[in-house]
Amino acid sequence: MAFPSVLAFSTAGDAANGLLNGWDIATLQKWSLIYLGLSSLAFVVVWVVGYLRKPG
Repeated sequence: MAFPSVLAFSTAGDAANGLLNGWDIATLQKWSLIYLGLSSLAFVVVWVVGYLRKPG
């Protein structure tokens, strides 16, 4: 049984042509790094606030 390789890319250029809304790789990378940075910062803030509010 052969599986279709619809989601398989042979080069990075193949992936660049299939992005949603006409985005390019650089834009996707930039916004994903911004998202990861902000979510990491929020994670640290939640832990610090929890530590400071801990009784005793």
